[in-house]
Amino acid sequence: MDILATLDGVLTALIYLLASFALFFIGKYFYKLVNKKIDIDHELVEKDNLAFAFANVGYYIGLLIAIASLYEGDDIGHIVDNLIEIMTFGLLAIVLLNVSIFITDKFILRKFDLRKEIIEDQNVGTGVIEGAICVANGLIIHGVMAENPDNYLGIIGLWGVSQVFLLLVSIVYNWITPYDIHEHIEKDNVAVGVGYAGAMVAIAILIRHGAQIDAESWIQVVENLGMETGIGLLMLPLARVLTDKILLPGRKLTDEIVNQEKPNVGAGVIEAFGYVGGAMLICMSFS
Repeated sequence: MDILATLDGVLTALIYLLASFALFFIGKYFYKLVNKKIDIDHELVEKDNLAFAFANVGYYIGLLIAIASLYEGDDIGHIVDNLIEIMTFGLLAIVLLNVSIFITDKFILRKFDLRKEIIEDQNVGTGVIEGAICVANGLIIHGVMAENPDNYLGIIGLWGVSQVFLLLVSIVYNWITPYDIHEHIEKDNVAVGVGYAGAMVAIAILIRHGAQIDAESWIQVVENLGMETGIGLLMLPLARVLTDKILLPGRKLTDEIVNQEKPNVGAGVIEAFGYVGGAMLICMSFS
């Protein structure tokens, strides 16, 4: 009986794994459909376009994070019912992720011609930001889906609110930095792009955490999202100061990133770590 139970468990796990692979390939095809003007294989293999590689892989990571939310919580019953649930909400996750990219391109990165920056200029900083925002949206979708099973309107509503918060943070982040982010990214400053990318992922970690806090009503959930976003807005300038004082003692972060002939990408990575690490510590403190 133990052998049969083990075999049944292995077979069930294999079926779910195949369902996950199916969703991933659907998501990959959907991405190609949305970006049909881009020859993905040509960019990755023939042109060795690192900027597009960051954007493309960021999408895949965001997709995997979003799909992972489908396996949290209790099973709803028979394996067939579970598979229908997984495929249905998996397709919704794919659509939301791709719509998130569209919103990002039209609003958060509205000052850029992304096709020109990533495809023609191969601007790595822009590619890093595009990929990071895909990861950020994967985290957000994971949060709102994991806590709202069987509720399409709830998922879409909270995802929409989260997009507004993400846009707000992108605006405030540009205000708190002593330089124009868009100007320096257009100059192919990868360090600025990496730091900005870290800020977006950090805020998404907090929004995801806010979506998973126990709440008695949708209004309270939105309040939780707003509270976590507010904490993130306070954290960003504090994280920059701590990065200067603790992670880069004796150096100024701004000087390393924008006031050198060759921007220090390593300093941008450290800045990004400061944001993401701070967000993770905040989430652990409130767990």
